Amino acid sequence: MSTSRRETKPRVRRDAESARALILEAAEKRLVSNGPAGIRLQEVAADVGVSHPTVLHHFGSREALVKAVCSRALASIHRQLIEAIEASSGDEAQLSAMLEAVFDALTKSGHGRVLMWLALEGEPFDSVDVRLADVVDATHAMRKVKRNEKGLKQKTREDTAHVVVLAALALLGSSVLGRTMLTNAGLEGDEAGARFRAWLTRVLLRHLDGE
Repeated sequence: MSTSRRETKPRVRRDAESARALILEAAEKRLVSNGPAGIRLQEVAADVGVSHPTVLHHFGSREALVKAVCSRALASIHRQLIEAIEASSGDEAQLSAMLEAVFDALTKSGHGRVLMWLALEGEPFDSVDVRLADVVDATHAMRKVKRNEKGLKQKTREDTAHVVVLAALALLGSSVLGRTMLTNAGLEGDEAGARFRAWLTRVLLRHLDGE
């Protein structure tokens, strides 16, 4: 009786850059499907068609590979968010769309859980390519233009930073614990999360645009 074996890609020689990129892509697919626990170096190597030592050569450890996958994904989110803020006039619909996009990216990809896992493991995310300060600067620039057009007194960058950090913490926390916390608070139903984020949007706007 024959036994089934998991198919693996044949090993081929690749340059270092393309091999690293393919390893990251394979690891990200497993991260999305199974979370951090689903990333096993031997299986990622088989997916790509390289040896286990090759994966270790490029990333050093499973933990470093997970962090690199998260870094690449968050760099993409970060870039898109900065572009959206710079093109935004700061109205409710645009802010709501931005919050939903970030929440979806953190939730559906599993990267929200990965960030929490890295922090708990003593490996806080610290990529130089993804700086919340850049989001603060873009938001503050947009806020200054908007308040100037309305004849309102300008606020400090620190105040804007507090708003951005509040939004980031709310989105990250809700991507991991949102459903549990909302249910525990008596806010049940499939749309409870969406209603919370809509409420958060209005709270942020009232502060950003208020006297």
